[in-house]
Amino acid sequence: MRVWSQLSPRTRDAIGSLLGFAACTGLYLANMSTMIDRGQDVPLWVRLGVLGALLGCTLLRRTHPVAALLLGAIPLATDIHLGPTVPAWLVYSDLIYASVLYSGRRANRIIPMCWGVVSVAIIVATAVIATGGRPIALAVIVIFSFIWTPIWWANSVRTHKDIAEIERGRAQALTLVAELDRRAAITDERRTMARDLHDVIAGHLSAIAIQSEAALGVLHRTATDAELTGVVASIRANSVSALQEMRTMIGLLARDDGGADAAAAPRGLAQLPILVDAARAAGLTVRTRVELPERELPSAVDQAAYRITQEALTNAMKHAPGQEVVIEIAERDAELALTVRNRLVRPPHRLEAAGPHRGLLNMGERAAALGGVCAAGAESGGWTVRARLPLARESAA
Repeated sequence: MRVWSQLSPRTRDAIGSLLGFAACTGLYLANMSTMIDRGQDVPLWVRLGVLGALLGCTLLRRTHPVAALLLGAIPLATDIHLGPTVPAWLVYSDLIYASVLYSGRRANRIIPMCWGVVSVAIIVATAVIATGGRPIALAVIVIFSFIWTPIWWANSVRTHKDIAEIERGRAQALTLVAELDRRAAITDERRTMARDLHDVIAGHLSAIAIQSEAALGVLHRTATDAELTGVVASIRANSVSALQEMRTMIGLLARDDGGADAAAAPRGLAQLPILVDAARAAGLTVRTRVELPERELPSAVDQAAYRITQEALTNAMKHAPGQEVVIEIAERDAELALTVRNRLVRPPHRLEAAGPHRGLLNMGERAAALGGVCAAGAESGGWTVRARLPLARESAA
């Protein structure tokens, strides 16, 4: 059954015609084909020729159903003239069925009306020409069996197909409405998040930047410790940088299409020196070994590498203040290999038990979104973050 459904409609029609020819030939050979006494002496090859012409018309039943019906009327008329046979009417009833099922809506309405006229004409002609009630009864049986049963069946199948198509369209419309509602809800949520970020977090960052600027002014006037001045300057630089990124994020969230164009893209490895300077100002000793490919990195990889490095440095500042951090970034085997190592102040088991590790999860998710991997853990008395990001394709992080 599965093999049959995989065949093309034209192939199925051709196979059906061959099987029909074999079955109808069996009826002729078994002398079970004639409807009346006339025509029993017609040679078999003539009957098979008429049958072949009818079956040839069935090859057009799907693509040109009305033309197949009209062409099939010629060999059917020949069969009626020689003496009507069951095989010929069986094949022609399939043409009637196909003409109602596969034709256009206008032809679908006209064809039954035409056959209604033909049916009445056949009954009237039979009543006029023949004597007795047997020929009329036979005509009614033939009309009902070979004309109106296929018409009724085809209309029933067509009605079910139309209903299924309507239901399919309705389901698609409901899916579209649900998707539009979902997008509207997401847009509203994004706008709410953007408003909250602007009103709360961005406000605090602005206050930090302003207050640190004021503190810098005081420190410059009083000529106090240069190291303290550097720390305050780092606080201001970080707060201004965070405020800029926060405003970029607010702008992205507030956009209706939710897209992120290149102009509003987050930072990449080009800003790594700024990140390193901020870590050094916080008391870390940072060494870098960066060997980036000459070609431009995919933006998603560039951003993910920057964010992973930023998170690793943030963790080092929190859990290993004042320690040495080594950052290594290089291309290996069509991947961007990133390693951040730092010495540990706390024992590894205490470090792994502290906090929910949301930052570590974020690093892993960023790498996985690009088809890469990121792992972090204790190693040789220190803490190491390793990430490998494929350069062959760019994914949306």
